[in-house]
Amino acid sequence: MPSFDIVSELDSHEVTNAVDQANRELQSRYDFKGVKAEYELQDDTVTMVAEVDFQLQQMLEILRGKLTARKIDIRCMEVKKPDLSGVKAKQQVLLRQGLDQVLCKKITKLIKDSKLKVQSQIQGEKVRVTGKKRDDLQDVMALLRESDVELPLQYNNFRD
Repeated sequence: MPSFDIVSELDSHEVTNAVDQANRELQSRYDFKGVKAEYELQDDTVTMVAEVDFQLQQMLEILRGKLTARKIDIRCMEVKKPDLSGVKAKQQVLLRQGLDQVLCKKITKLIKDSKLKVQSQIQGEKVRVTGKKRDDLQDVMALLRESDVELPLQYNNFRD
């Protein structure tokens, strides 16, 4: 029976490259000359450090551009409120990956409401979809691409 998994994953190597490129661009930009500003990547969190709030907004746009250029969907970004303290401004950007229980339930409900002849099961941080025909599975993929899900979805482990 054909099946596939619905997941939400980030390529950590591409994220690292995007943050490195953003740091390099900061060093070469005229409006950041002589300003102490940088990006720090730890696990799935990018911390932006600058002198004022306006620079953080500029840095966020640079980061979005670099992630997009590296084919990382920016819907995975969760931007926290800036922490403004005296001579330093900090802001964290969480890069979310993995489907939480609420989103898994939303996806399975969407699939069930579509009346396609497939079954969906929640398995940890992924949803497995099985069906008798490969075309039904492709219809599920098309349905999810058109739906409004807050995280980028990938489809892997396709078995025929």
